[in-house]
Amino acid sequence: MYKSMVISGLTVDSITNSPIVILKEVDGDQTLPIWIGLLEATAIASELEGIKFSRPMTHDLLKNMMEMIDVKVVKIEVCDLKDNTYYALVHFRHGEKEMSIDARPSDALALSLRAKAPIFVAEEVINKSSQIDLKAEPEDKSEKGKKWQEILENLNPEDFGKYKM
Repeated sequence: MYKSMVISGLTVDSITNSPIVILKEVDGDQTLPIWIGLLEATAIASELEGIKFSRPMTHDLLKNMMEMIDVKVVKIEVCDLKDNTYYALVHFRHGEKEMSIDARPSDALALSLRAKAPIFVAEEVINKSSQIDLKAEPEDKSEKGKKWQEILENLNPEDFGKYKM
């Protein structure tokens, strides 16, 4: 069973400095925090705040292209949680045909805001989320994986400020 939810806000994990999007149940009190990337947080925050850039962001581009070919986003589902990773589906319609496609929840949520599509979360995901191991070790323990982990851990939001939107 799925629960209808809305984006209630964004926050930052005080330990990892990672952005977190908070989903809140429409007809209840349950919430679901989902850790997301900085760029996706920017895409969500800009839409929540009504900030318009001079050039379209990726999610705006996707929405504009979908509108041009008469594809409508019907709903977003956060449908699974495996190994501390959330999974989502974007359901859309083109004419009489309904389809869905796998997406990262952060991208699906950013698109849902732009398309004004409802968000649903599987009850199983909400239940599993309370068991997330926040101290889990990265799966890629190779030298390359360690290098990328170090790079990502040392990124600061200011690092992105030098790139013009």
